[in-house]
Formats: sequence, structure tokens, C-alpha cells
Amino acid sequence: MKFIDTTLHTAKLIELEPRGDERGWFARSYCQRAFEGAGLPGNWVQQNVSRTAQQGTVRGMHFQRPPHAEDKLVRCLQGAILDVIIDLRPHSPTYLRHEGFELTEDNMRQLFVPKGFAHGFQTLTPDCVVTYLVSEFYTPEAEGGVRHDDPLFGIRWPLPVSQTSDKDASWPLLDPSALIALEVAEPA
Repeated sequence: MKFIDTTLHTAKLIELEPRGDERGWFARSYCQRAFEGAGLPGNWVQQNVSRTAQQGTVRGMHFQRPPHAEDKLVRCLQGAILDVIIDLRPHSPTYLRHEGFELTEDNMRQLFVPKGFAHGFQTLTPDCVVTYLVSEFYTPEAEGGVRHDDPLFGIRWPLPVSQTSDKDASWPLLDPSALIALEVAEPA
């Protein structure tokens, strides 16, 4: 695996290194030693998977509040997505910045999303399957989110948004002072 720095503090893009022969290919998608060697946590407690039928759908932007804040390891198994993360950690050098990453079944890239980031994606193809490992168990009362179309962040989705959930559309628009009150990460 290759661990690639992103423009956001502590977030990493991970490229698999498949080895192939006439049967197909094989690659490690996770190795605790490799993750820890790259300075990333390596303990996962839950794996989630989603299937999204319609191209242009946006899922997110979600996070879990402390003490249930979670790291995520995201991968697109079928189709293609633009995975977007927003740094919501008030003491981070990249606070309020976002970045998008194309994750596809063909490029086999994974995204490590640290605690304190909002995370979501837009489907670039129909019938996308996305899986992600998380470092904490899902706790409904710790769930939070920000709007995918909040002008504070200015995310430029590559396609017109065709669908989103009512819950995701109902997050309030925010200003920077309100974000600090979200308590998305433990103090540095």
C-alpha cells in the first residue's frame, strides 16, 4: 500500500498495490502494521456498506461527536464516487477546508478520514457500492452533519445533485462560530 498525503492535515489517500497473474489480481487493502507505520490508527470495530442506485446522489456530510468520533477508511467497490471530506477541527491548520477524491472500482483507492472530519460522497455512476471501516461503534445520539450545499464550504459537486436524504438536506446552514460549537473533535 502507498500512503499519500492530501492537502488536509492527517487525511491520507491510500493506493493498493495489486499483484496479478492469469487468474486476476490480489492486493492488501488493510494491514495494521502498515497503517501504524504510516502513523494511522489501525483498529476498526465496524464495517458499513451502501448501495446507491442513482447517479448524482449525495450521501453526507456526516460525523460523530466525541467521545464517539470515528476514523473512517472508505473505498468504492462498484462504480465511481467523488468522496469529499471537510476538516471541522477548530485547532487544525486546515480548519474549514475540504478536498474531494475520486474513488472507483478501477483505481482501487481508499481514503483515510480522521476523526473530526465531515464525510460524504456523490455517485458519479449508477449502482455504486461503497464500504467503509470505522473506529467506533455507531452511536445515533452522537451523529452530526453539515449541508452538502452550505456556501461556507463551497463544495463543487461534479454533477447536479439528483438525490439526497431529507435528513441530510435539513442540516442548518452554518457560520464559522457555529462550527466550533459542533464539538466534532477533542481538543488538540
